Amino acid sequence: MRRTRAITCLGGAITTAIVSLGAVCASQPAYVFISLRASSPHCRGDQDCLHETSINLSDDIDVVDGSSGKNMPSPTNISHQTRRNFAACISGLATVPIIAKESAEGLTPDQASQSYDTYAATYDKLDGGSIASSLGIDEARAKLLGQAKGEVLEIGVGTGLNLASYGFGEGGVTSLTLVDISEGMISEAQARVQQMNIDKNVPIKFVQADATSELVTIFGENKFDTVVDTFSLCVMGNEGAKKCLEEMARVVKVSGKILLVENTRSSNPLIGSYQDLTASSAADLGGKGCVYNQNVSQMISGTKGMRLEKEDSFAAGLFRSFECTKV
Repeated sequence: MRRTRAITCLGGAITTAIVSLGAVCASQPAYVFISLRASSPHCRGDQDCLHETSINLSDDIDVVDGSSGKNMPSPTNISHQTRRNFAACISGLATVPIIAKESAEGLTPDQASQSYDTYAATYDKLDGGSIASSLGIDEARAKLLGQAKGEVLEIGVGTGLNLASYGFGEGGVTSLTLVDISEGMISEAQARVQQMNIDKNVPIKFVQADATSELVTIFGENKFDTVVDTFSLCVMGNEGAKKCLEEMARVVKVSGKILLVENTRSSNPLIGSYQDLTASSAADLGGKGCVYNQNVSQMISGTKGMRLEKEDSFAAGLFRSFECTKV
C-alpha cells in the first residue's frame, strides 16, 4: 500500500496516475503508457494526456480511457501533437524518490534460445507494429543504421526487421553477418532476406551464437567496421549485457562504429521509479525476459575500448540510441 501511495500521490501534482506496462524483449522495446490527470499547463483541465493502455502479447491492442472505461483511439491514431503533449506532461512531474529497486536478471543463453524459437513466427506483430512507429522507434532505427558501413555485424538479428534500414553496396554495407541465439529467429530472418531486393554483390551470412561469450571465438578481434544491436541487451540481463558489449568492442576494428538502440531506464523520475519497482516481475510476466530499466550509458562507459560519441533518447527516455567508437 505504501508503494502504491508513493507512486500515485505526489502532493497534489497528480490526482491519478495509472501505469499499464507491457514489456517485450530482444528487438522489442518495453512499452509504458500512462493515464495522467496532472496540474500541468500542457494538459487542459481534467483531460488525460494519454490513456491507459492494456497490452496482451498475443492479442490485439485494446485502448481504454482510465477514468471512464470508454474505448479510445488506438495508438495508430495518436497524433504528433498528442505525443508532444504527453512528453510535456511527464517532463513536468515532480521528482519521485526510488523506494526500492528490484534485482532483475535476464534470460540464460539456453532460455533465450528456447523462448525465442517459440516467439519467432509472431514476433513482427508487435515489434514492427504501429506502436513502435508512433513512439519513434522505426525512425530511430533508420537514422542510426543508415550509418552502418563496410563489413557489418548485427547482434540479435531477430526476424530481420533492421534489414530495411541498411544501405547496401558501395559506400554502405559491403557484407553483413547476422547473429542470433535462436534458430527460429534466424529462419525468419533468412526468409525476409529472400523477399528483399538486396544487392547480390553483398554477402549475407547467418550465425547462431551466444553474443555474450562467443563473438571473439567465432570471428576474432578487429574484424568488423560496424557492429549493430537493437533491443537485445535487456534480454541478457545486466551482467550478460556487459559481457556482450565487451565482445562487441573486441570484434570491431579500431575507429569502427558500434550502433545501439536499447531499452533504458526512463529519464522521467516517475516512470523510472516504476521501472525499478517492477523490473523483475515485468521481465517474468510478459516481458520475454527483458530487463527494461538498464543504465546502458553507464555500461558503455565501463566497457574497455568503447567510447560513447552520441546518445539520443525518445519516449521519455524509455529507449535510447547510442553511437560509439572503438578506441
